[in-house]
Amino acid sequence: MTARSQGLRQVAGFGLFSLVMVGILAGLGVWQLQRRVEKHALIRMLDERLAAAPVALPGEAQWPGLSQARDEFRRVTFRATFGGKPDARVFSSGSGVRADITTAGVWVFEPAQVAGGGEVVVNRGFVPDGQQGRISPPPPGEVRLTGYIRYPEHAGMLTPQADQAKRLWFLRDPKGMANALGWGTVAPFYLDLEAPAPANGLPKPGPLVVHLKDDHMQYAITWFGLAAAVAIAFAVWLSRALKEQAGPSEGAPESE
Repeated sequence: MTARSQGLRQVAGFGLFSLVMVGILAGLGVWQLQRRVEKHALIRMLDERLAAAPVALPGEAQWPGLSQARDEFRRVTFRATFGGKPDARVFSSGSGVRADITTAGVWVFEPAQVAGGGEVVVNRGFVPDGQQGRISPPPPGEVRLTGYIRYPEHAGMLTPQADQAKRLWFLRDPKGMANALGWGTVAPFYLDLEAPAPANGLPKPGPLVVHLKDDHMQYAITWFGLAAAVAIAFAVWLSRALKEQAGPSEGAPESE
């Protein structure tokens, strides 16, 4: 194999590798732009749901037809009665949907019997660390509750196991709480309570404001920048390689 053909193979191989890398990096940049469009649509949809007037909670027969995609964060209102069952507490180091929650503490979950039938788990609100002794019992009798439909979280690889003896969970799992604490059959969703608030303010309910990270443009610029860097690096290398191959030919002595 001549030096020239070997050089051409090297150029072709490195060129193919660079082309693949540029394609992958540019594709990741395009994907981030698509994610940005989807994220903006999601933010608009959630803002609309959170700002809408509360509607009546669908009846128990309709609960299986509700879905997280269509119904999460919808504001609803209904009448219900808390039955005095033991509550469950979910540890939190802050909140991405409550601007007023910035410290560690627990969310207090408790089942309530809906006036029209069925049982819904209610997140009554937040209690900061050190103030759990001030948790108020739920209001007696039938009360009107207003809040947001939410769906359970799923455990990740690093999610700690629930400490059922302390009624302490590390993710929002209403069915798991119901099974462990004898609450009975509960709705496939739960309610993040907005109102009413107890007289002493604990647990603290409140309105939700969804803050979704929107870093997709920065990520897209990064991927496109890396694609450009690879293309420039290949162009510089190719220019040097061509000069090196042309050099000996130009400087070679003429044959007699």
